[in-house]
Amino acid sequence: MKFHILTLFPEMIRNGLQLSVIGKAVENNIIAIDAVDIRDYSMEKHRKVDDYPYGGGAGMLMQAQPVYHAHQAVTGGRKVRTIYVTPQGMPFTQTKAEEFAAEEELVLLCGHYEGIDERVLEEIVTDYISIGDYVLTGGELPAMVMVDAIARLIPGVLGNGISSEEESFHNDLLEYPQYSRPEVWHKKRVPEVLLSGNHSKVAAWRLEQSILRTADRRPDLYARYQARKCLISQLSREKRNHIHMIESLARGRAEVLYMDDGMEADREEAGNGKTVNETNVSETNDAESMGSMDVVLYDSRDRICMISARTAASGDKVARCVPESAEYVVASHEFFDIFFNGMSEEFQGNRKNYQLCGRYIPMLYTCKAALSVKWKKSIPWKKSIPWKNSIPWESIRSLSEADWSLLERITAEFDYGICCNGKKIRTEEQVRDYLQERLKAGVMYGIFAEENLAGVIGMHKGGSVGMLYVDLPYRRQGFAASLTAYLVNRMLEKGWTPYACVPADNMAAGNLLDKLGFYKAAKEVSIYQREAVQP
Repeated sequence: MKFHILTLFPEMIRNGLQLSVIGKAVENNIIAIDAVDIRDYSMEKHRKVDDYPYGGGAGMLMQAQPVYHAHQAVTGGRKVRTIYVTPQGMPFTQTKAEEFAAEEELVLLCGHYEGIDERVLEEIVTDYISIGDYVLTGGELPAMVMVDAIARLIPGVLGNGISSEEESFHNDLLEYPQYSRPEVWHKKRVPEVLLSGNHSKVAAWRLEQSILRTADRRPDLYARYQARKCLISQLSREKRNHIHMIESLARGRAEVLYMDDGMEADREEAGNGKTVNETNVSETNDAESMGSMDVVLYDSRDRICMISARTAASGDKVARCVPESAEYVVASHEFFDIFFNGMSEEFQGNRKNYQLCGRYIPMLYTCKAALSVKWKKSIPWKKSIPWKNSIPWESIRSLSEADWSLLERITAEFDYGICCNGKKIRTEEQVRDYLQERLKAGVMYGIFAEENLAGVIGMHKGGSVGMLYVDLPYRRQGFAASLTAYLVNRMLEKGWTPYACVPADNMAAGNLLDKLGFYKAAKEVSIYQREAVQP
């Protein structure tokens, strides 16, 4: 990822970001930081970049011309997301950091004096961001704060094998208290539970402490945490059907853009002489009634919007809440086709640019017990490969970018997501790009046999189990089951509920998950993708 920082003090940026983790990431070419001196693009003889503001007032204003030409120099006229760091912007949050980390390039514009001429801001800025409700002398310190927060989410920057995909911001909770040696310091002892070696008790204690600390120090975050828990509880009434939403909320990935449980409408009906019970019965008998509530969630890191609606009528309002930046939409009901396939004349806008990828059946593993990774495959003797001649696997491990050539070889025929109902919706190049992105994110795992990469599995954007593939010589020997069990166990260690969205016509994948103890949802979900390839 490349950061272009437009500033009047480039040395301040270079000196501030050349040390520690960020400096090492630059040295290792994982990220690049381009500190651009705006004065270099001034057309004034003495590199002047400021002037008095029209209408009077204290202080000076940065002029439009040098800022614009500095921006043109780094972007070449391309559309690059450009952030103006200003106290007037939206608050910078972990969610925003995750969203920005998905970009290939970012331009950060640092203001000075009393600000920047509004006309150039209107032309080049896409995001106005603030790091807090206070005023600094310039935008350099906020820009460095943002670079640090964004860069650490890029795979390889932390350098400790921790995947940013598997990190969360503690679901709106502050971090629990931590302790190190010695066990007693100033007559204060380390809590006994941390010395017990019981990981489940330690996890429970840490969660309790996080909740207590958040309620005491950040009641605003605590209120959001409570609201998130309440929504998860409501969605859990149909857990199998809403597992993708529940897990996205539980893992701290999704934010709630819209929610309506219909209770207000019920109260209105009751006020008109109709009881709430009668209203509910009417809705239950309505052929269009599909879900328990209207919900719109957005995972800005992976640009996935998840939607559900009580009725087709309320689906129109729900569909209109989908953000412009969403790349994928996961819809709980087929009636959303009329909005995302351009079949509705009344539903205008670029939402029509979505194309159906397919129908999928959510399946989830609710048991907390770890699965056996050394899966014992029982093969009838009449099969062509008897058990006594099967090939044992040697190891399962996380794959890195260095393994791309191995992954590319065994997935040469990998057709995940290329076709839907006989229509081409993804090119082979797009599939390869997706696999490379997942590999770079650190969420692809491989099984090795005879020193060969025999099969792979990974986590899709959004956090579901998928991309399972076993090379032809190693099929029908339990490799797929071992890979799935391995990933399930990793997810269980983090307190997640493993789930997969299986193509409705993929019986083999459904049967495998069923044997491993996954439960199948009663309803399918539809997945749409923006700017799909035309057939």
